[in-house]
Amino acid sequence: MDNQLRYQASTDSAAAKAKSPPEGAGWRDFITVTKPGIIRSNLIAAFAGYWVASGWDVQYGRLILTLLGTMLVMASACVFNNYFDRDLDMKMERTRERGLPTGRLKPNVVLMYAIVLGIAGLAVLFAFCGVLAGIFGIIGMFVYVVIYTLWLKRTSTWSTSVGAISGAMPPVIGYVAVTGTVDLGAWLLFAMLFLWQPPHFWALGIRRKEEYRAAGFPLLPVVKGVRRTKFQMIPYVALLLPVPVLMYAYDYAGIFYLVISLGLSVAWLYLTIIGFKAKDDDAWAKKNFFFSINYLTVSLIALVLNTIHG
Repeated sequence: MDNQLRYQASTDSAAAKAKSPPEGAGWRDFITVTKPGIIRSNLIAAFAGYWVASGWDVQYGRLILTLLGTMLVMASACVFNNYFDRDLDMKMERTRERGLPTGRLKPNVVLMYAIVLGIAGLAVLFAFCGVLAGIFGIIGMFVYVVIYTLWLKRTSTWSTSVGAISGAMPPVIGYVAVTGTVDLGAWLLFAMLFLWQPPHFWALGIRRKEEYRAAGFPLLPVVKGVRRTKFQMIPYVALLLPVPVLMYAYDYAGIFYLVISLGLSVAWLYLTIIGFKAKDDDAWAKKNFFFSINYLTVSLIALVLNTIHG
């Protein structure tokens, strides 16, 4: 009888807790909704783009404003993404505790937050970093929010590849903030980030495919399967090989960057190819995912350190 009472009491307590209203939003919720991890990696890319274009002759005030404008624009796009995906985020284990799905953040507040961040970011880019930087900021936002989030993410396996256009904008913004023109250097930086994203995200998608399936996302591993995804990762990684070669050949970076980035590209390609022999797809995908992060971080740092003096 005592055990039954204790069980009933604990059940009532759990039910009350489940029905209790969510706690109010804290500052961490407003930070989290901007996806700091994405912002951090893309700010490194924007910094690298600015640095390469400057050739070590850096105007630090303009650099800071470029990074600020880029950060605000990216934050706005990520907040819009969270706003429009709030219904789907409730279905995924890794996202259901975010501020919007739990109710800690109100949708109208988040929408206004996204608008303010976007206006502020574009104002900084257009006013202090040049028209081209502002235009590429708009392109990045439009592709990520409208084409990726509202359309392809919910309807097509092409969402990852097309969405990579927006993720490749930060280094281009940094570059054109210095040059005011789009030349080979801008295209090579774009190529590096564009080609990096699909295999990086598909590695995560393989690990989380059941969550994406439950949420209704037509991600490539969900729709076409893991083996097809592995095949499609290969050309993206392989096409990264010429990037450091061209950066070196056209005097954007030196031999140190060439050796580091090319070596990492070859290693990543090898890791991707041997995925067909992997007995544990999740373990292989996890290893590939973290290697891709290290690839990008180390390559960008090497690029900055070994940028050719202008």
